Amino acid sequence: MVYYFTSNVVSPSAFIYVGKDKFENEDLIKFGLDHDVWCALSPFDCRFHVDNLSSAHAYLRLREGETWDQIPQPLLDDCAQLTKANSIEGNKKDNITVIYTPWSNLLKDGSMATGQVTFHNHKLVRKVFVPQRENPIVNRLNKTRVEKFPDLRAEKEEFLKKKRHDERKVREEQRAREKQEKRDREQLKWQKNHAYDDMFSQENMEASNNQDRDPDFLDDFM
Repeated sequence: MVYYFTSNVVSPSAFIYVGKDKFENEDLIKFGLDHDVWCALSPFDCRFHVDNLSSAHAYLRLREGETWDQIPQPLLDDCAQLTKANSIEGNKKDNITVIYTPWSNLLKDGSMATGQVTFHNHKLVRKVFVPQRENPIVNRLNKTRVEKFPDLRAEKEEFLKKKRHDERKVREEQRAREKQEKRDREQLKWQKNHAYDDMFSQENMEASNNQDRDPDFLDDFM
């Protein structure tokens, strides 16, 4: 089961989802959506968990044009409070630290316990200090909670399929632009090389040749 929350502190609203337990966290780690810098869209996930405490994993789904290092502070606060609230130990403590990083930075190997994860690059990990639980924030988010049983593998496959389609479309459009630019350059080159063709055409040469003129044509100038 995955819990989905809606954060209205930004417009349009943002979506946060949390695994029910460590086994669900394992699937979220495995089938999270890689960030897509081309669509901006395409839209990527940021992972949150309570530093040094057992915790649910919360994911923030970013939209096209958004980047993980420019998340508005109110939205960061929502994610941090939701992560704290879903941690059995962390929810009871004050002055905790929530860390977050792009999903693509997560590192999982066979030696790790279920739900455990580390990072490819620790420099891409940032922290949010949470002095205490903010009930107004947690209550507001809990009112939006929806429980679902998503097929995470299928969602991942569909995302990758769309990503490949979009990338193929971009490549095709780029090739079409390059072909058109090449045709335009060749046309411009041809025009430059043949700019004086009409001036030296047989008809114009004959028109300017005095040999075929009437013998009295000079009378016109008298």
